[in-house]
Amino acid sequence: MKVLAIASVGGHWVQLLRLLPAFDQMELVFVSTKESSATMVPGYRYYSVPDASRWNKFRLIQSFLKLSTIVFRERPDVVISTGAAPGLMGLIAAKILGIRTIWVDSMANAERLSMSGKLARKFADRIYTQWPELADEKVVCAGSVLS
Repeated sequence: MKVLAIASVGGHWVQLLRLLPAFDQMELVFVSTKESSATMVPGYRYYSVPDASRWNKFRLIQSFLKLSTIVFRERPDVVISTGAAPGLMGLIAAKILGIRTIWVDSMANAERLSMSGKLARKFADRIYTQWPELADEKVVCAGSVLS
């Protein structure tokens, strides 16, 4: 199984890397927003995309276009993201191509889903949180990334 794993730099990237044991025996391809993050995943294919946010619509479009190209080229079985905006753009691109998607909401959001997580509810096949009180019919709590 090929997994395309997407996260912005910082906490989202750290959280994504904490999930690595879940992908043992799978082909992994990483995407983040900083070229230098490639050094943290040696031996894996790595792509860098423009960082984006809701405050910079042009960068969101750039990010979406680059992610669409990556998703089309790699043809993963599943796309997973821990956030934020570039991850959401990757999930949307994957859904357009009929690829399964997973959103793991930020562990920092203990009281409500992140804004990107709320938007991911519309696109993701599965959404995970580590907080039981945030689980519902669409959001699954399957344990914690960080205790």
